[in-house]
Amino acid sequence: MKKTFAITTALIASVTLAACDVEQTEEGEMPDVDVNVEEGNMPEYEVDGPEVTTDTETVEVPVLEVEPGNVDEEQSQ
Repeated sequence: MKKTFAITTALIASVTLAACDVEQTEEGEMPDVDVNVEEGNMPEYEVDGPEVTTDTETVEVPVLEVEPGNVDEEQSQ
């Protein structure tokens, strides 16, 4: 279950970030591993998302006029 969640999360993140321009602004650093552990340093990133413009367009849709037939006539045919 955890493996499926991790894979799903990774796929969603990769699709989400595919349209972004990501630049690493600082290197990461692993903590020293000993009895007195010091905090590590996560890398910093600057993410610029794509510019998205949307427009609206009015479209006239034709209206169909339908007259219902007589149910009795359709069943007799």
